[in-house]
Amino acid sequence: MSLIVLKHCTLWDGTSPEVREDMHVLVEGARIREISERAITAPQAQVIDCQGKTLMPGLIDAHVHLIATSLNLGQLAQEPVSLTIARARHIAAGMLQRGFTTVRDAGGADWGLAAAIEYGLMDGPRVFYAGRALSQTGGHGDFRSRTLEADQCACCMAGTQFSVIADGVPEVQKAARQELRRGATQLKIMASGGVASPTDPVWNLQYSEDEICAVVWEARSWRTYVMAHAYTPEAIARCVRLGVRSIEHGNLIDQETAALMARAGAFLVPTLVTYEALHREGKQWGLPQVSIDKIYDVREAGLQSLEWAKTAGVQIGFGTDLLGETHHYQSLELSLRAQVLSPFEVLQSATTVNAALLNRPGELGVLVPGALADMLVVDGNPLDDLTVLQEQGKHLLLIMKNGQLFKNVCGGAEA
Repeated sequence: MSLIVLKHCTLWDGTSPEVREDMHVLVEGARIREISERAITAPQAQVIDCQGKTLMPGLIDAHVHLIATSLNLGQLAQEPVSLTIARARHIAAGMLQRGFTTVRDAGGADWGLAAAIEYGLMDGPRVFYAGRALSQTGGHGDFRSRTLEADQCACCMAGTQFSVIADGVPEVQKAARQELRRGATQLKIMASGGVASPTDPVWNLQYSEDEICAVVWEARSWRTYVMAHAYTPEAIARCVRLGVRSIEHGNLIDQETAALMARAGAFLVPTLVTYEALHREGKQWGLPQVSIDKIYDVREAGLQSLEWAKTAGVQIGFGTDLLGETHHYQSLELSLRAQVLSPFEVLQSATTVNAALLNRPGELGVLVPGALADMLVVDGNPLDDLTVLQEQGKHLLLIMKNGQLFKNVCGGAEA
């Protein structure tokens, strides 16, 4: 079993707003074995001198789409899956190089993609995947054009790589069970309209209460949970009341609904950066005009939703939801949130809060003995300046996932 000692670290463990200087960490295999104020002696260990640089947990992005290789999601349905996965390799590798060692895929990734990364066949973060998101006909996961007949070749049009169309409790139950059978670590439903889909306004409520309850029951039977795409207070509130645990986006949330989420212990995963990216580059990369027109409904409300969630005491996770050619904006989400949250709160959302959301507290998002050895060495202190996590990982001197080094340019590395 491999041994690695990181010495002379300025350590941020993910739980405290303070750092500890001149710390030493022993990694054994995939996990942290020891953290000490004194030097650690481990024969045969690789020793890396961090020279006072900041050692912190790997980041967690709780809303990604690894196979979103184009802004026009409808076109991806016409593309061979093999080509999509080949392109997804670059998206996954880029996330890891930006310091994201774990992601939750909110629609599209499957067991094969997650396993390819786990087995070392491609570089990327650890993946918790929802499989295909569940959508009603005409919902946010239905990318068919308005002119296409709903019953035309229905066997071929049940969904795309991102979603499956299911209507009524029996169909919804079957679709949920199918994704769980395929290994989904959580289920995803479309509970309101969205930006990327062509036929549904953002305010549209999607799925009946009976259908939502059916999905929640199926998830709980597998000891997991449901995440829901939802923007408006009405859409969010009905999901939370029916047992949905994770609300995605939530840009139009109000104070009353935020308080309801806090009381229920639900998580909110804002994705501010995707609207910023689409605003900047959507037209350039072929985002349909109908989607561009929707951006303005949600973009300006994002920071206000964050303020109300913080005030209410909602558990705020970290997500980005970037598509196509905009994945390089991923780390900008940190700085956008800093307009409302402190750097410590922003970093917590991308570490300990997201670890709790993934049901892996104490194992992900923290540097403590027994945790998985997902670590970054940063040239600078992100608690003082979040921009050191920008520029596509330029300031990351070391990236470790599961005890394996994916980048190490620390000046004090020793054999």
